[in-house]
Parts: sequence; structure tokens; C-alpha cells
Amino acid sequence: MIELPEIETIRRDLDRECAGTRIKDIDVKIARAVGGASGKTKLVKALDKAKIEGVSRVGMLIRFDFDNEQSLLVDLGTGGQLLRTANKDEVHKRTALILGFTQHGQVRLVDMEADASVSLHETEHIIDDRPELAELGIDPIEEPMSWTDFGRRLHSHETKLKTLLMDDTFVVGIGPMYADEVLFHAMLRYDRLSNSLTTQEIRRLYQALVLTLSDAVKYRGSSVEGSAYVDVFGEPGSYQDHHSVYQKDGELSPRSRRPIVKSKFGGVWTYYCEQSQV
Repeated sequence: MIELPEIETIRRDLDRECAGTRIKDIDVKIARAVGGASGKTKLVKALDKAKIEGVSRVGMLIRFDFDNEQSLLVDLGTGGQLLRTANKDEVHKRTALILGFTQHGQVRLVDMEADASVSLHETEHIIDDRPELAELGIDPIEEPMSWTDFGRRLHSHETKLKTLLMDDTFVVGIGPMYADEVLFHAMLRYDRLSNSLTTQEIRRLYQALVLTLSDAVKYRGSSVEGSAYVDVFGEPGSYQDHHSVYQKDGELSPRSRRPIVKSKFGGVWTYYCEQSQV
């Protein structure tokens, strides 16, 4: 499971590790991940000897910008990994792409769930090529807003809170895990309608959203049961040790001291405290 804090952790590490490095060689091991044989040819030709100017993020996509006005967008899917490795390190059998650098070392895309993908774009035409990116919602890490603006957007919908939080056109990168954590800290039920929240509840929800994601990045993301997430150095995150409700059904709620409940909602498991979330 990869959500916004995990992608942001990877992005920050890659920017520190890779900005200013120059591509020496490109090894496409799984052509499907780069758009087939034609995508492979295009990628190798466009990025040969190009220098990485920086690594940023567009929603949940990792964006490598090069000095030849080309950009590489990497979608890690549900279990992809971007690893900073030495040339001599053993290559994982699910490695889809290797970018080798003139200053030694590599970045490898390991496609653990066979749903990661890479696409090449002229930098100035990214939105033209991927118009869905223009429809992305609030990015609480990249572009914080006031709680009043958040409230206006919230009240413009009549949608159950967990459903809305997991909608990328409302908030970027929130999945079942962080939706449950945010709603617990906001003391709100997952099935409350968004336009029913009071002013105080809106403030609590926005504060919970920003603080939960910030803390998750501080602890380098969450590596929970069933997740392939690791950072660029192959290390798991540790924010799962600070979760309050996610995957903790049966344990005592840190707020009410009553057992945390697990139920299905919208096709995914939801974890919450019946007593303190209203």
C-alpha cells in the first residue's frame, strides 16, 4: 500500500540523491512498464547522457526533470519501489528499469505488483499529455490552504467523509490507511456526510489531515502488513508504529479505551472507534 506520505518520502530522497547526476546507461528489463518496445526505444534515445535537474511530484507520480526539457513520470502503482543502489547490487527479478549514472550508482524501478509504469514527456506538455493531472485536488503537503478554504470545498460536496478523502479530485493521495487515521484524530465517523460538519469539526478535520500526513512523512511512511513499501534505500517506514486505528481491530482505542472496530465500507476495511468518532 502506497499513499501520499510514502511517495513524498521517496521523492525527497531521490531529489537529494539524484539531482545533478547524469545518465550513463538505461536498461529496460520489462518493456510493458515503459509502454512496450516503442516506449523503450523512445526512452533510451531521449535520456541518453541527460542530466537530472530535480525530482518532484505531480499528485502520486514521481517526476524526474532532465536538462534536455524531457520529464519522466513514474507511477509506482500499488507496490512499486524506486531504489538507489550500487552497480554491483543483485538485480531483483521484478526490476523493470535501471537508470545508471556517470558518477556511479543506479536507480532501479522494482515492479513488485506488476502495475508500475513509466512515461516520457516533453516537460512543457505534461498536462497536455496527461490532462487528468489538471483535475487533481488539494495537495496538503505541496500546497497547504486555510481551513476555511478547505471547509468551502468540503461543504460543496454531499459525500461520506471516507469516500471523499479517498477521491484524488478532492485530496491527493489519501487511501484507506490514512483516511482511517485522519478521521480518528478528527473524531469523525467515516460515513458522516461532508456537508453536515460544523465549523469546529471542519477545523479538526483539516488539522488532523495536515498533522497526520506531516507526521507520516517524518517517520518515513508506513510499512504495514501486506505492503511492499520501502524507501529508496530499501528500508521500511516506521509510522505504522504510531497508527491509532488502522489494522488494530480488537485493540483498545487510545481515546475511549474500548475495542477498535473493523467493518467493510466502500469495498475496503475501515477501522474506527465507535465511542469517540461521531
